[in-house]
Amino acid sequence: MSEPNYLAERFEENRSHLRAVAYRMLGSASEVDDAVQEAWLRLSRADTTAIDNLGGWLTTVVARVCLDMLRSRTSRREEPLTPDAPEPVATGSLGSSPEQEALLADSVGLALLVVLDRLTPAERLAFVLHDMFAVSFEEIAPIVGRSAEAARQLASRARRRVRGAGASPETDLVRQREVVDAFIAALRGGDFQGLLAVLDPDLVVRADMPGRPPSEVRGAAVWAKGAISYGHLVQLTRPALVNGAIGVVVAPEGRLVRALRFTIANDKITEIEVIGTPERLGELDVSFDD
Repeated sequence: MSEPNYLAERFEENRSHLRAVAYRMLGSASEVDDAVQEAWLRLSRADTTAIDNLGGWLTTVVARVCLDMLRSRTSRREEPLTPDAPEPVATGSLGSSPEQEALLADSVGLALLVVLDRLTPAERLAFVLHDMFAVSFEEIAPIVGRSAEAARQLASRARRRVRGAGASPETDLVRQREVVDAFIAALRGGDFQGLLAVLDPDLVVRADMPGRPPSEVRGAAVWAKGAISYGHLVQLTRPALVNGAIGVVVAPEGRLVRALRFTIANDKITEIEVIGTPERLGELDVSFDD
């Protein structure tokens, strides 16, 4: 058998497994086809003499492709309205029976895919590969560009969210106020490390500002560097209740020009919504308690 035909045959043996991995990563049948096709293209161009475990190599390739697709989707703020209906795809075991595949297809419903879509790309990859396909964290680590222990933490955090046991938003306004006061003090003082101390490492910041398309920034360090540079504006900030929840506003001479709404969990700010458009600011109920 010629080398191309041999590779094609081996690839077909792994196709259902690769589709299973890609589907749980992407939740979209059309994107699954693209990811699997890209894996075949990379295999056809690769030096296969150096590949000891073809199934593992292909799984890694598909995972990398899916991770890039998820990150691209996030950077363009593309969020599928609903995942595609589950397909009869294979499990992580290459030797799964048709009965096992049918059971898994039934279990991967829309609810799970919606939850997975709320994870960061790295969390989703770590969770899917480890918990669903038994890929070791040592193998996952280079895919996400982190250590094996960091990959383990990604999967653990994702697992808590999937199981509904993630951190609950802080409901004590007094404690929320302490976190926000520390946030404001760090910004006003240009204290980068102090700011990071009150931000969750996986912070998500969404901004809706006049004259600009909505934007999203992920990662505390990335956002904090930019926030520190706006020291002149920070001096005008003050804590307030925004729609009943602790927040921060910028209101020079009593004119509201910007509002920040927070999601706080375990004494860390996990999400920030920056509102600056006049129409949305006009819809807010803002009150001051200082």
